[in-house]
Amino acid sequence: MDTIVSHKDLIVWQKSVALACKVYAASRLLPRDERFGLQSQLRRSAVAVASRIAEGSASPSRAQFVQSLHASRCSLSELETQYLIASRLAPGNDTAATLEEIAEVGRLLNGLIRRLVSSNRAAHAKACAPPR
Repeated sequence: MDTIVSHKDLIVWQKSVALACKVYAASRLLPRDERFGLQSQLRRSAVAVASRIAEGSASPSRAQFVQSLHASRCSLSELETQYLIASRLAPGNDTAATLEEIAEVGRLLNGLIRRLVSSNRAAHAKACAPPR
């Protein structure tokens, strides 16, 4: 396995940045009267997904990293909902592909959370085990 030096090494962060760029492009297709409403919310949610991953990876503890990943997952759920609404207001985007990218980022987030939590449990169990 490759060594993780920064958040930029995480595939989930890389894919969430790509997703944010796609959301920015798609949000330009919304009606003009949504520029300060749904468009800004879509963009904020998309940026928050990647930003919270980056923030968490710089946290001093694994628990804080996991907490940031949960927050990122919450932002991803917001993004999915907002994107579904936007796709009804401005049909013609590649909605299915973008929703699949959202789902993929969600799966990656869930996997990273599980891995961090289970490795933390294993380390705790080892530290608490009676000496042999």
